Amino acid sequence: MRDLGLEELVRQELGERPGLSEKPMFGGLAFLLNGNLVCGAREDGMLVRLGKGNDGWALAVPGLAQMVMGERRMHGWVRAGAEAYGDDTLRRRLLDAALDYVLSLPPK
Repeated sequence: MRDLGLEELVRQELGERPGLSEKPMFGGLAFLLNGNLVCGAREDGMLVRLGKGNDGWALAVPGLAQMVMGERRMHGWVRAGAEAYGDDTLRRRLLDAALDYVLSLPPK
């Protein structure tokens, strides 16, 4: 299910930038930059792509956990619950880290 409030928070945080797009995915709304997933907004939280090996700091923060799909742990992805993504400073740090990672990838 979609969370329109979270989607708007993410939109505001990401701002307008060339190559940024939105696409319904994962039961919510995904935000892509140059065709690469940056993050997603769903009813159960914000999914953030930090890249393998870049998520250690985030996993130490209360309210953040490794993303799990089915029984598979998604290394390099974290899920932020409402308390975590509701913290403006933490949300900004997560999205800045996601953008830094995605900008290091070749466009799709």
